[in-house]
Amino acid sequence: MNLPDIIKFVIDLIAVLLLALGIKGLSKVRSAREANILAAFAMLLSVVGLLAYYLGTSGIPIQSWAWIIIGSLVGSLLGTLLAKKVPMTSMPETVALFNGFGGMSSLLVAVGAFLFPFNEGAKAGSIEPFINDISISVSIFVGAITFSGSIVAMAKLQGWLSTPGWTQVKARHFVNIAFGATSLLAFIYLISGNISSIWLLVIASSLLGIGVTLPIGGADMPVVISLLNSYSGIAAAAAGFVVDSQLLIVAGAMVGAAGLILTQVMCKGMNRSLVSVLFGGSLSAQSTKSSGSGEYTNITSCSVEECALTLEAANRVIVVPGYGLAVAQAQHTLREVTKKLEQNGIEVVYAIHPVAGRMPGHMNVLLAEADVPYEQLKEMDIVNPEFPATDVVLVLGANDVVNPQAKNDKSSPLYGMPVLDVQEARTVFVIKRGMSAGYSGIKNDLFDLPNTSMVFGDAKKVLSELIGELKDLGVGEK
Repeated sequence: MNLPDIIKFVIDLIAVLLLALGIKGLSKVRSAREANILAAFAMLLSVVGLLAYYLGTSGIPIQSWAWIIIGSLVGSLLGTLLAKKVPMTSMPETVALFNGFGGMSSLLVAVGAFLFPFNEGAKAGSIEPFINDISISVSIFVGAITFSGSIVAMAKLQGWLSTPGWTQVKARHFVNIAFGATSLLAFIYLISGNISSIWLLVIASSLLGIGVTLPIGGADMPVVISLLNSYSGIAAAAAGFVVDSQLLIVAGAMVGAAGLILTQVMCKGMNRSLVSVLFGGSLSAQSTKSSGSGEYTNITSCSVEECALTLEAANRVIVVPGYGLAVAQAQHTLREVTKKLEQNGIEVVYAIHPVAGRMPGHMNVLLAEADVPYEQLKEMDIVNPEFPATDVVLVLGANDVVNPQAKNDKSSPLYGMPVLDVQEARTVFVIKRGMSAGYSGIKNDLFDLPNTSMVFGDAKKVLSELIGELKDLGVGEK
């Protein structure tokens, strides 16, 4: 082992440790920002170490340096612009786009390594060329699926693409099987030395990614994005074998494992199996046949003034944030409301459902933007026993995650889904634009309960009016 190899090994080891610490830190809101910076530094360190290694061993042509510098500058600029401009409501789409970029990167690396091999010095009769071909084929297959599937997922979440009819077409399964069989055939040909089959593998895998993702309903897209995130990690790990990068192998394996765990968490939080998400069509289509659909018969609406009067007399308030809060960009206004309540001696906590806001952690980050204390954010299992002793619950844009059908109606598609037991509180105010259904497409039995009142309107507008009413009542002026 010569000196450049030793230096590269040490740099990769340090980068892997820093990356592991960064991923661990992302599990807590308090340390997430620093952990993200640490993980980014680990990746930068690995890139610099790899370039230094090739510079010290074989040298890098001037033309290559130009492309490396241009690519780095363009990528950094685009990444900075996305980070600055993308609102929190579009975070799922952004994650999908990043997954697609990761898949495309692995795909291009594998294609380049196959067309322009740099490891031709392998010993004759060794297993190394075969392993290399397997790694390239896996990276192309998974990378192409990840890229095309992620682009479709982003387009559906952004509202650019809608395929309600395709969801009900059973022939789609046969089409996807045909794409899968073609991909497998091209895979076998490629590892057998048929160079031309590489393009068949790229095309068939890309079409398979589109075919699998196209019929999935928009509500299930976060689960698919999480799965595609795992795929991007697998593709990166395979690309690590191709370019002989231990760091890429380890980082890809970490991302792949984390993505699978996150997928499992989201499926559980939405009461969906991964098989039903990928092959069963949209949940809203199933819900139309359930007993959970129907008209509301006992809706009670109230004014912002009545809501303020009830809040003033409360001792304990639980806020349930949902996607509607994110859409309205109302997190800062909400924080102003809760500050006034706290100044009046009222205890305020926030109940966070695992998939509130479309993705795990979405609400945590949104509320952290508004400087909500971390201690006030309570997970579902911790806060559920506290609802019976709560005076008022404010539900802001949440729907299915507070639907009692999940516990009371065995015929409902939501039955068995973990939900927040807000109906156990003395009074529930639901701030909502109208009576539209959530991702399940079914009615919410919470809205018909006698202790629930609807406050109709945009979340930000209603909360702004609520601040005015609380001021008039002298709340927060003590």
